[in-house]
Amino acid sequence: MARTDALLKISKVLIQRRNELRRRLSRDLQDLGHSMNHPTGDVADAAFGNTGDEMTSQLAQFESREVAQIELALQRIKQDRYGICDMCSKKIPLARLNALPYCVMCVTCQAEVEKDSSWMDVHADMAWGELRDSNYDDSERDYAAVQAELGK
Repeated sequence: MARTDALLKISKVLIQRRNELRRRLSRDLQDLGHSMNHPTGDVADAAFGNTGDEMTSQLAQFESREVAQIELALQRIKQDRYGICDMCSKKIPLARLNALPYCVMCVTCQAEVEKDSSWMDVHADMAWGELRDSNYDDSERDYAAVQAELGK
């Protein structure tokens, strides 16, 4: 039961983080749109503006990747696969899940992948083609669904 409670806490953290990232992404995209619609004065101003736009764009790209990883973790929770290593099918320790809540591999398998990238090709049986985008709007509904799923 302690693991289930910990997973509920982690799922709440995932939902909160996803919602915060979505707000940031929305602001970043608005800032990019605003800067493109309002050109600045001289060449130096334009160069400075382009540097800021590039940083905002890269930050948005990083945030969108994190949102995708969180969405995958929430999907795995609903499928009762969260906290199970994709490589060896062992439980991922709660300490690792608390540190990196959207991880899909245990420390041992992650270390093997980082040492030898072809190791993953041999050992992976992930069905990435079956991954679909999901549409989450209501945090409370998400959290209630996760609670119900884990309470089986």
